[in-house]
Amino acid sequence: MHDDRFDKLAKLLVEYSIRLKRNETVLIEAFDIPDEMTVALIRAVRKAGGVPFALTYQTRVNRALALEASDRQLNLMASHELARMKKMNAYIAVRGSHNITELADVPPEKMKLIGKKMRPVQDQRVRKTKWVVLRWPTASMAQLAGMSTEAFEDFYFDVCTLDYRKLQPGMKALQRLMEKTDRVEIKGPGTDLHFGIKGIPAVICGGDRNIPDGEVFSCPVKDSVEGHVTFNAPSIYQGIAFNGIRLEFNRGKIVDATSNETKKLNKILDSDPGARYIGEFSLGFNPRVLQPMRDILFDEKIAGSFHFTPGQAYEEADNGNRSQVHWDMVSIQRPDYGGGEIYFDAKLIRKDGEFLPKQLRSLNWK
Repeated sequence: MHDDRFDKLAKLLVEYSIRLKRNETVLIEAFDIPDEMTVALIRAVRKAGGVPFALTYQTRVNRALALEASDRQLNLMASHELARMKKMNAYIAVRGSHNITELADVPPEKMKLIGKKMRPVQDQRVRKTKWVVLRWPTASMAQLAGMSTEAFEDFYFDVCTLDYRKLQPGMKALQRLMEKTDRVEIKGPGTDLHFGIKGIPAVICGGDRNIPDGEVFSCPVKDSVEGHVTFNAPSIYQGIAFNGIRLEFNRGKIVDATSNETKKLNKILDSDPGARYIGEFSLGFNPRVLQPMRDILFDEKIAGSFHFTPGQAYEEADNGNRSQVHWDMVSIQRPDYGGGEIYFDAKLIRKDGEFLPKQLRSLNWK
């Protein structure tokens, strides 16, 4: 099956997201996606004058490797993958999944070990290549979203081929506002949270790193977070489904954490000392993503949402927190989800998910 939408998406990824130039090398990693999409990417890369490399993976095979992964095996793997990544100017990953919980029975210590060993490869990709990462619409994702496969595919291509350029003026205004802000206060059902973001950069995500996109993120000053927050979007982390996560803070640290899986939640937060501190605070506003679908790349961009992230901070907006965990937890503040307010330096900026300042209104979904 060939689909014009594949070519349209491939063109967006190559020309807009990674802005590929002549003779640049690009690594395409395809996980459980149709060969036609990988081929469309190769063609788009060639058309831009780039040099394509492609690797295809199956998650079931990855699971089999992960189950018994040894130190020696991972060291070897990491060293040759790092050598390859160092030769790349750009990176595109398209990740499908026939079973979203395929890795659920890989022992947590193996997942931890793999994460640790592959970290240098990830760091090289994130810091040194022009990269973009996206999901692929599968029946398994459609099921999580509670949609038919066809309707989900239509939704996916609609969201992923959004013209992100239109959001630029609003995003730049929000970035400027966040960079001038010292104190942030968030209120809503089960939420009364305050923290500082002074001196930490704000970063625009406008379709060049992740697709779908549509967020501006910063980071709390590490020990400034106080109060409590409840997340109303369901979350999947390390193959486990979490609902109703509530976190309580004292001097930046998560001192109490509950959910439908309280024990497992705390186990993840005890991975290392940094996992109980926050590494990202972000406002999401993709006008075409309105409902949670248990996929973080979509859910963190929901219009009228914010996310708060235990664990590793990004270098571009850094509070110094380091952790192997980076867990985006999402709360939606539109009226149908219970509403809520966000204040910057005591001024109401967003009410019930809608931006109030004139220069930010173009980011509203309505």
